[in-house]
Amino acid sequence: MDNNPGGAKFNTVHLSLDGHIARIELNRPEKANAMELAMWQEIRAAMHWLDTTPEARVGIISGAGKHFTAGIDLSLLGGIQDSIADECGAHSREKLRALVLDLQDTVTAVERCRKPVIAQIHGACVGGGIDLITACDLRYCSQDAYFSVKEIDVGMTADVGTLQRLPKIVGEALTRELAYTGRNVNGEEAQEIRLVNRCYATRGELTAGVASIAANIAAKSPLAVRGCKEMITYARDHSVADGLNYIATWNAAMLLSKDLEEALAAGKEKRLPVFKN
Repeated sequence: MDNNPGGAKFNTVHLSLDGHIARIELNRPEKANAMELAMWQEIRAAMHWLDTTPEARVGIISGAGKHFTAGIDLSLLGGIQDSIADECGAHSREKLRALVLDLQDTVTAVERCRKPVIAQIHGACVGGGIDLITACDLRYCSQDAYFSVKEIDVGMTADVGTLQRLPKIVGEALTRELAYTGRNVNGEEAQEIRLVNRCYATRGELTAGVASIAANIAAKSPLAVRGCKEMITYARDHSVADGLNYIATWNAAMLLSKDLEEALAAGKEKRLPVFKN
């Protein structure tokens, strides 16, 4: 296992690469992995590393310590006024807009990454944590996990992606309920409402289960997996006709590949395929 892949330097996120599986661990356990500005930026950098590292085929985002994340670090909110200060009110508000757009992009980087990203959630996943996991491809949790669109309880409207992505996952009506009330959703309910793919009984079972799913994905054609991610994400926001047109164009370029040749050969020879990065 490479615990410093590519020589990357991170302070709030821990990266490791084991075979073809990258682990991106939020690493402020003493602060319940509260998301300070550096962590938002390092999540984006980690996604860029995952996207551009051929050996890494799947990413797993998890949290160190007792919780996945307590959400945005309130000290970041407290410092906004000073960071956007300007004698012109319009200029100040323009700076705030730019800050929000940049935070949005740090999360969109998860969706933009060509490789599948799996959220492995235990303990608290609130506020900014919901922004983060809704941008992931797959979500799994343990029974001790709980989820909350917490922004309403600090007097703000969630603005980094939750209100845009969560309705596509659990539906509009339930998103409204969660956003208006800020109530907790436990692990079992999260599975019932399809916020997570599966809720595991223990954290150990969660870790093992996610590792198995990641290994399964990593063994498939990397090119085909990347195509699946791009097509599903595109189809979410476009018409069926647009999606069909896009996949026709994609496969006109990508279908006749070495991965296809290897998969067909492996099938004939009754062996597992071995794909190049």
